[in-house]
Amino acid sequence: MTTLQTLLASLVKAALISDDTESLRWREEARRAHAALVSDAEAAKSLKIDGIWTLAVGEAEAPEFQASEGRVSFGLPVACPFTLADLLDPGFDVDCAVERIAGSASTG
Repeated sequence: MTTLQTLLASLVKAALISDDTESLRWREEARRAHAALVSDAEAAKSLKIDGIWTLAVGEAEAPEFQASEGRVSFGLPVACPFTLADLLDPGFDVDCAVERIAGSASTG
């Protein structure tokens, strides 16, 4: 699993999970992954974001997480709601990203 996939999966889990404590745990994981991604930004520039998004969504929607995922009830968008440049920005806001994913998921 790439750092980018870890970041995206953590963001999706934080967006889907209803429990605030668990959501905060996934937000912290996303912050750690983001810091690692930014520290090796040159290597990340060759990654295919939409393919990694698909893998990340699949990971976040795994059966072991479904019982706690009650925040939104519709599917996530097929395309990643962020560009690679967004995710490589040192000022990337994890909390805003989680809300953006939740908003896009709830509207399909």
